[in-house]
Amino acid sequence: MEKLLLTSSLATIIAGIFLIIGGMWGVAFTYTNVARENIVTPGDASIPKTPVRGPFTLKAQADIIRTHVLSMTGGKTFAEMPRQIPKLDADGKPVLGEDGKPVMVTNTARDIWITATTLITALNLGIVSYAFSSLIILFGLMFVLNGITFYALSRKQ
Repeated sequence: MEKLLLTSSLATIIAGIFLIIGGMWGVAFTYTNVARENIVTPGDASIPKTPVRGPFTLKAQADIIRTHVLSMTGGKTFAEMPRQIPKLDADGKPVLGEDGKPVMVTNTARDIWITATTLITALNLGIVSYAFSSLIILFGLMFVLNGITFYALSRKQ
């Protein structure tokens, strides 16, 4: 029993150390990739004029992008806007085709949402990466503590 506990403690501590190293690598990887984009939150963000690096500034940037896009699209999301809208002349009146119906063009406001969704998703993935890496570090610490416990039990035999 003593040998089993000793072997288990060693294996658990080693696994814990690998988890901690992996989690720390995940945090460093995410930080480095976010930092190289040189994003700074705008003045009206919940964390204003701050370089985007960690999960809180990532969230602030994602939220303000959504806020800005909603203001640009009149409060409508991608799914709430039509794919095509009437083409307007210089006076803001619909241009009519030969058949007397309005000439339809692509709704470019939907393109804004596609870009915004891409940016928001990337920022949110950074947040998830930080959370996942932190969880892995926590698991690693738990493994190391379990390994230490197994080792202590092996010494009591």
